[in-house]
Amino acid sequence: MNQQIEQEHRVDAQGNPTGGRTHGVGIEINWQDGPLGRGADRKEPNGAFIEGVLAACIGRLSYFQQSKFACKENQLALEKMHEALYWLNARTALREARQVEGTHAA
Repeated sequence: MNQQIEQEHRVDAQGNPTGGRTHGVGIEINWQDGPLGRGADRKEPNGAFIEGVLAACIGRLSYFQQSKFACKENQLALEKMHEALYWLNARTALREARQVEGTHAA
């Protein structure tokens, strides 16, 4: 079953992706709105990150894999979600090495 999902994605005055909202039955995600900044200017998150949502999906599907619903397809989906999380974290590490993580610098 494909669940009906509604999404609103916003940009700031400079055209940078910023906050938004994704929702459906049982789903309510308010996305991070704006960069977190760096160093002493670092702010607390005000919304969800893709990495956090992926971690939640991994947790839920892993739970199913420990039940009678364990299957090859779930395992393959888990592997791909772990791979996606790996690459997003690699991107963050590269941005941190360039000292642009937490900013709108590309």
